[in-house]
Amino acid sequence: AKAKEGVSGGSAEGVPRDSQSSSKSGEVHTGVRVLEALSASGLRSIRYALEVPQIQSIVCNDLSSDAYQAIKRNVALNGVQDKVTPTCREASMLMYEHRDPLTRFDVVDIDPYGTPAQFLDSVVQSVTDGGLICVTCTDMSVLCGVNPEACLYKYGSTSVRADFCHEMALRIVLSSLDSHANRYHRYIIPLLSVSVDYYIRLFLRVYTSPAEVKKSITKRSMLYCCVGCGSFHLQPLGVCVESEEPKRVKLSTGKGPPVDRLCDQCGSAFRLYGPIWTEPIHDFDFVKSLLGQVSSSPDQLKMSERIRGFLTVISEELPDAPLFHTLDHLCSTVHCMCPKLAAFRSALLDQGYRVSISHTRPRAVKTDAPAHVIWDIIRCWCSHVKEDPVKSIIQNSPAANILKQEPKFTANFKIRPDANAPSRLVKLARFPDNPTANWGPKARAKRSRSEVKDSSHVPPVKKSKDQ
Repeated sequence: AKAKEGVSGGSAEGVPRDSQSSSKSGEVHTGVRVLEALSASGLRSIRYALEVPQIQSIVCNDLSSDAYQAIKRNVALNGVQDKVTPTCREASMLMYEHRDPLTRFDVVDIDPYGTPAQFLDSVVQSVTDGGLICVTCTDMSVLCGVNPEACLYKYGSTSVRADFCHEMALRIVLSSLDSHANRYHRYIIPLLSVSVDYYIRLFLRVYTSPAEVKKSITKRSMLYCCVGCGSFHLQPLGVCVESEEPKRVKLSTGKGPPVDRLCDQCGSAFRLYGPIWTEPIHDFDFVKSLLGQVSSSPDQLKMSERIRGFLTVISEELPDAPLFHTLDHLCSTVHCMCPKLAAFRSALLDQGYRVSISHTRPRAVKTDAPAHVIWDIIRCWCSHVKEDPVKSIIQNSPAANILKQEPKFTANFKIRPDANAPSRLVKLARFPDNPTANWGPKARAKRSRSEVKDSSHVPPVKKSKDQ
């Protein structure tokens, strides 16, 4: 495949600039060294070589011998032999061989078919201090609660089927990456974490600091989720405690649980999930920098309008409000019609809370308001709607238990000027439709017969008639 040429990139934001290190032979490396561990055709590495400035070298690797031959052909076709080196190695072993600080890569990109779980331990060791890791996950059924037991043994967390499952998937993978990094006195700083189409993609930096690693206990939390109304509460694994000594941070395990045995809103039980990453999942200065580059050169990228709308929505997210509610779910729980999203947001803003949307769900309500405030607004809405009264509700159901409580305040549903997201007012392409029907990953690539034969270590055993 011939890569698209003539697309000149700006500065490689998020990539260590003027990266310099010395090899064991004393040679000084200048520029960015990249590893694409699972390359397939090698197209991404070729685009890196053609479009990203300050690239010194790229190792383009794939275990498949067919893919390796395709990479060599594509590299030659695009004339990037001086930068791209094709290899045919097992990805984890290749990364483990670059654990030495003198041989680490500045950028490591892993994009497997399915889960990257088996590569996480090696990837956090093979990147230089302050280097960039790019990770893709397409095993969304595991990360979104269909198979929580599989999520536990792959990522060390249990997942939940809920409206916020795609954001939780991002936080589960970040928690797993940070956990792997902590074992080697390293920690992560997320730059950009996105859920798009049928996969999630994370960009993060890795640093080394034993003192900072100790604070990781405060960056992860367990999640209590009500089975009746969907209210959720976070329990941090640890907290920072004030110390009498200056410039010293004392850490303590978290106190909990943050909820009673039954939900105070609907009377249902809670289920426990996690742990998940509860620190910001984006570096908003980095996002604004990306947004500025895309906006200043819209003709450089074919999908610049979609990228601009996507990044604008991300820039509007609340950084310190993990997960979210959806207006559809809140109203369906009590069997009432939905108010306008702007009216519901206005009611939250009127009570002094912050609110935003989420890039993972069009009708998300991401807010720092506690669950009881959200349900009080819903109660006010149910009493406010005279034309369409609440439908018949089963006694002692979650809806009945929610509505029998009186709200502690009167919600104001008059739409405020600041209730609509700025990205909506300028009519950006925030949540575009899929480009084709049945949009999603294709079938997994099959290995050739020669590859299967070469990888077989145990000769076939011919069964006797008695077996």
